[in-house]
Amino acid sequence: MHKNVMIITSEYTGHGHKSITEALTEQFSKHVEVKLTILDGYSLSGSLGLKIGKLYGTITRTSRDLWKLVWDISQKHPHVISELIENSIQDSFLRVMNAVEPDIIITTHPNYLSSVLNILENNGRKLPVYAMVADPVSITPLWSDSRAHFTICPTKEAKAACMRHGIPEAKIKVFGFPVRERFAKKNTYPEIVHFSRERPLRCLIMSGGEGSGNMGRIARSILNNFSCTVKIVCGRNKTLKKRMELSLLEKYANRVEIFGFVNDMENIMAESDILFTRASPNTMMEAVMCNLPLVITGALPGQEEGNPAFAENYNLGVVCTETRKIKETVQILLRNNAEKLNKIKESQYQYRDPDIAKNIVEFILGDSTFS
Repeated sequence: MHKNVMIITSEYTGHGHKSITEALTEQFSKHVEVKLTILDGYSLSGSLGLKIGKLYGTITRTSRDLWKLVWDISQKHPHVISELIENSIQDSFLRVMNAVEPDIIITTHPNYLSSVLNILENNGRKLPVYAMVADPVSITPLWSDSRAHFTICPTKEAKAACMRHGIPEAKIKVFGFPVRERFAKKNTYPEIVHFSRERPLRCLIMSGGEGSGNMGRIARSILNNFSCTVKIVCGRNKTLKKRMELSLLEKYANRVEIFGFVNDMENIMAESDILFTRASPNTMMEAVMCNLPLVITGALPGQEEGNPAFAENYNLGVVCTETRKIKETVQILLRNNAEKLNKIKESQYQYRDPDIAKNIVEFILGDSTFS
């Protein structure tokens, strides 16, 4: 039977929501009976909404205190935020609904869960809405609305958080974190490829799609103390890219490569031995899929605060939030013929699952509980 599926996401608030949407889109496209519509939730509020969405990068790079305030408001007053969004998108959302006539709605952004459910309920529209939680540990209450048909979580920790926010266990499904197919295909090894110190260490430094953090100091610490090469991905942060080029390229010459926003991250990860990164969940899980050990160098306040401990709990990586300790951290990873580094690779290999997005899509399309 033909099904119209609408995914509500965000184009500009980081890259995680978009990446999850792409992972699901790849799998939905394999079902000929599915017509898929992708909708940027912020666009429903017009040009002002898009401007607000685009502020994410600036705020997370330059004003962590402001971002923490936004997070705290979402924790304490989620209904106020949902009502504000509902009022700003109602007319345009109903126009899209009338044009698309979806059978299923999936939201990969928390702002468009309760707001959309309110509009549907107030207008007598009954159809299943699935919440696709995009964070592994620290969950805003905006992800939790018991009216959602199912809340799909990436981890048992996210499930526990949603239950604390009032979602019945029977309405929660845990599948894992959906990752784009090319990361799995590029890095599906028949066995673990252990790191050997017979060649220089290949390091990758990044900090989410927006580029932030002490990337230059991390790079210098590694380059000055180890036989290595370093690739730096600055994301959309053009100012950071230029600064990295001016401060590193002349001194370290062919040992350093600096990139802006890239569309082949799976290739760069496949050619690296260690990833130094902020605790962005999308970046973390794509690295795990690539069997690339993590050094977590920081986290956004609020939504990412639990992610560093999550990585350590599952031995997916280590945490080093002080730049002066980067040298020591890498030395520990490489000690005894890279014993700790290779144990992390083994843990990642056991944790990864390339079929998560496929399983989620098949569950949604096969779900017969809605009436």
